[in-house]
Amino acid sequence: MIFGYIRVSTEQQSLQNQKHKILEYAQQHKLLIDEFIELEISSKKSQKERKIDILLEKMGEGDILICTELSRLGRNMLEILNLVEQFNQHKIKLIFTNQPELSTNQNEALSSLLLAIYGYFAQTEREIISERTKQGLSAARAMGKVLGRPKGAKNKTRILDPYKEEITRLLTIGVSQSSILKIINAKLDKPISMTALRYFIFYSIK
Repeated sequence: MIFGYIRVSTEQQSLQNQKHKILEYAQQHKLLIDEFIELEISSKKSQKERKIDILLEKMGEGDILICTELSRLGRNMLEILNLVEQFNQHKIKLIFTNQPELSTNQNEALSSLLLAIYGYFAQTEREIISERTKQGLSAARAMGKVLGRPKGAKNKTRILDPYKEEITRLLTIGVSQSSILKIINAKLDKPISMTALRYFIFYSIK
């Protein structure tokens, strides 16, 4: 089967424009689209909400997924690379009409190399952010700021403890700390600061 996946994040973007490009590609290569999945949803939503899980359930070995570009699949390169690997494990071919060099239906070696390069830079960026966080906390300690938990609070549940697993997962897929802060604050009665988040990440998430 051949699926077309179309996703836009804002009203300014066009579902029809993406669909036209996919249909144009299919016509040129004599392919018949069996089903389209069309979504108006932010890339910040979960994989399930973006119906990626449905694609993985419906599609199998030899099937083809056509998108206009990599960014339609996920919110950042680390997440996208993980999704590409999942599709590869299911032996599903990926076609990106605007980025044919990354498509896995023809030159798999080249697409794997380019994706590996993108992944390297994405991972490097995450490591730089992590290092900056550690340096910032070290500088704060050097200036005499108390960063530890208040005396007697060792066994108390911290405000971010219930979200540790979620924060860890978001960091793993490369979500920026500023984005994580927005996500977590939306769930809290009283918003926390970026410093509080960085402290929690530094001392609680290794």
